[in-house]
Amino acid sequence: MSSRRRWGTWALTGGMAPVALLWLAPLYLMAIFSTLPDYAIFSPELPLTPGGNFWENLAFLDETANFGRAMLNSIGIATVSAALSLLLTSMAGYAFARFRFVGKQAAFSLLVATLTVPYAVVIIPQYVLVARDLGLSNTWIAVIVPPLFNSIGVLFMRQTFLSLPQELLDAARIDGAREGRIFFTIALPLVRPSMAALAIILFLASWNNYLWPLLVATQPGARTAPVALGSLIGLNVVPWGALMVGAVLLTLPMLVVFIFLQRYFVAGITAGAVK
Repeated sequence: MSSRRRWGTWALTGGMAPVALLWLAPLYLMAIFSTLPDYAIFSPELPLTPGGNFWENLAFLDETANFGRAMLNSIGIATVSAALSLLLTSMAGYAFARFRFVGKQAAFSLLVATLTVPYAVVIIPQYVLVARDLGLSNTWIAVIVPPLFNSIGVLFMRQTFLSLPQELLDAARIDGAREGRIFFTIALPLVRPSMAALAIILFLASWNNYLWPLLVATQPGARTAPVALGSLIGLNVVPWGALMVGAVLLTLPMLVVFIFLQRYFVAGITAGAVK
């Protein structure tokens, strides 16, 4: 590496470090506040060191909002939702990218048109169908199934599959491979970086979903973590220490998911396909 390039790298790192610290400051304060009693959070001096009230805040949070059960619900729902949605969006994207069928253009136009429909327009009919007509309130099915279809995910995977070399797929067909085997053993492994990025987006969307679980998961044992955390906010009293503990616990799973999948971000879509 040349001296000029090395100095440029150091200058860029030095310039971005304050921005990174500014972004991390709210997360640091959130972690600090989770260890403090409520009166210390609103003290005149900004507390910058941890206190010793974390376990008390956690116990109050779990006792008041049944937060442990809510966390298990959120982890299970977000994992299943992201896996199923990733599979469906990948299959739909592959079909739009590689197959020719009657009504393909009309179906694709309809898919794009759904992006312009506000969620508030469909949530009431969706709730009436799921809760009243099907009687699925307070079940994982009610929380997972309605948001499964993700139009942006389909468009993203369609563009990803369009970038694959057609020769690889044609060679597999010549060798006698069926479309299902081509999709699962050739196409999907080649787009693992894109799938990893989409998996994080889908997991995050399900993990942070608040309005829909609030409507269909009303019983304490069926609540997701964001809904359980929101139930702590009262008209007169807000337990800020417990809220900060819940916010910390809601942040940790996303960090774990990112740590395990970040290595796929830089990898090229066709990495390892041609040697």
